[in-house]
Amino acid sequence: MEILYRGIWAYGIAATRVHGMDESGVRLPVGPQMKSKKFQRRIENFVCKKCGAHVKGSGYTDHCPVCLWGRHADVNPGDRAAECGEMMEPMRAEAKNGQYFIHYKCTECGHEFRVKSAPEDNFDEIIQLINR
Repeated sequence: MEILYRGIWAYGIAATRVHGMDESGVRLPVGPQMKSKKFQRRIENFVCKKCGAHVKGSGYTDHCPVCLWGRHADVNPGDRAAECGEMMEPMRAEAKNGQYFIHYKCTECGHEFRVKSAPEDNFDEIIQLINR
């Protein structure tokens, strides 16, 4: 079986499965885990469980701008699908191409990820993380 995918001819069952089709060329449905990969903006205000700061969400807020701690809420950004729900500790920060990134680790399950810092983030805290 031949299929044309982005201008490239692919042959055989393995190639068609990789591109979301079964052996007969019928497009397979995308699973729910794939549908949720698109960012979901949610404007949510919250009180930080770590320092008690009242945080006004922007739709992109995923951590406290005062202490930089967050909550393990998402599997994919904004989906609120994580079952853990525990605190995310800022472990370190790095500067890359003029932007700052904060690396997190969940205090319960150990899940790790990084996010870009926000303009309202406490820059002194970011510098402390860089110098760890």
